[in-house]
Amino acid sequence: MKNDKELQRDVLEELQWEPSVDAAAIGVTVSDGIVTLTGHAPSYTEKVSAEEVAQHVQGARAVVNDIEVRLRGTGEHTDADISRAAVATLKWKTLVPDKRIKITVSEGWVTLDGDVDWQYQKESAQEAVRHLLGVKGVHNQIVVKPRASAAEVKSHIEAAFRRRAGLDAQKIRVEIQDGKLVLRGELHSWAERREAERTAWAAPGITRVENLITVTPRRT
Repeated sequence: MKNDKELQRDVLEELQWEPSVDAAAIGVTVSDGIVTLTGHAPSYTEKVSAEEVAQHVQGARAVVNDIEVRLRGTGEHTDADISRAAVATLKWKTLVPDKRIKITVSEGWVTLDGDVDWQYQKESAQEAVRHLLGVKGVHNQIVVKPRASAAEVKSHIEAAFRRRAGLDAQKIRVEIQDGKLVLRGELHSWAERREAERTAWAAPGITRVENLITVTPRRT
């Protein structure tokens, strides 16, 4: 297992490797495997990209993103400008039911409200507006409201697991309660565990996934 110094070095090197991030403006500290990012970025997109880079470094238990967004030319992008751009962007997103989503903007922060049928629609809405010029951050308060019963959703997820060649579906148990999905069982790699969670998130009406699957490497 990596110690904090090794993890800090790996995160810094990964940030320098990522072309969409100005690593020179970002600081990295690590304590007990928890990575904290500081410094500044010229856009919210770059701030999120830095967080995603850190999350993918092996050994990182969690990432705290304290990077400050310092926009360039902020006078050209008022809250009204951002609101109009956000409305237009969501209207063109075929995956997002834009008429069910309300947008408010305050000091560059975009708040999304409303409801959708699927988690991926909620994520797509946030992904669409976070790239707009002038955006400092996104509060995604969209609610996922399932139209299928818990039993139907459970059945869909289990079928999806069986279709995945890289997953041992027989070793995964699925539980659903009030939109929350719990995964239990035992798999042989972290890649399988992440794949199981990604597959679960694709189900309709899921608002939270608690992944309790344990990883036991195959014996050689």
